[in-house]
Amino acid sequence: MLFVAGARASHPAGLVVLGIPGVLAAILGEEYRRRRLLAFLDPWADPQGAGFHIIQSLLALGSGGLLGVGLGNSLQKFFYLPERHTDFIFSILGEELGLLGTGAVIGLFALFAYRGIRVARRAPDQFGSLLAAGITAMVLLQAVLNIGVTTGVLPITGVPLPFLSFGGSSLLFTMIASGMLLNISQYARATTGDEAARAAPEGAAPRRTARVRAT
Repeated sequence: MLFVAGARASHPAGLVVLGIPGVLAAILGEEYRRRRLLAFLDPWADPQGAGFHIIQSLLALGSGGLLGVGLGNSLQKFFYLPERHTDFIFSILGEELGLLGTGAVIGLFALFAYRGIRVARRAPDQFGSLLAAGITAMVLLQAVLNIGVTTGVLPITGVPLPFLSFGGSSLLFTMIASGMLLNISQYARATTGDEAARAAPEGAAPRRTARVRAT
């Protein structure tokens, strides 16, 4: 949101750099966080302990193949994969619906990102624009973190997948945020094409503007 509001890219990047020592200290200061980091780097070093979760997640995704084993036919959900209905629902989705199913989910999140950015750009004021951009970034970054964890790209963080993970509070606040985003879209500024269509007489085609070729 700082970047969207006009801050230079170097300002948030500087905050990230300053926060790295604190993050490392927090990770190394607790045994369970340190185990999570080591399991991310090499889950097969402790397959029955810290690495069990991510290994079972990868097995679920790999078992799905291209088309999946069928909706409701997952085997990993029968207590093989912990947190299968919350943080690792994407793994079960990949097992049951395959690569095509997970690709469709990622495509829907990409569509959400496109529509959210469009609403932010057409918001009637700066507050609405920043709010729409913040909501869109919140949902998308949470989805990226969750999918990254289930595929072994990121360490386990315990972040649910928006709209899909079981859990009352996560779904409730995601739906509230989506409702606010829809409300902002109701007051979006009309584009040039929309204004021309509204100004045209009823039944008449909107006037086309002439194209100017750059010299």
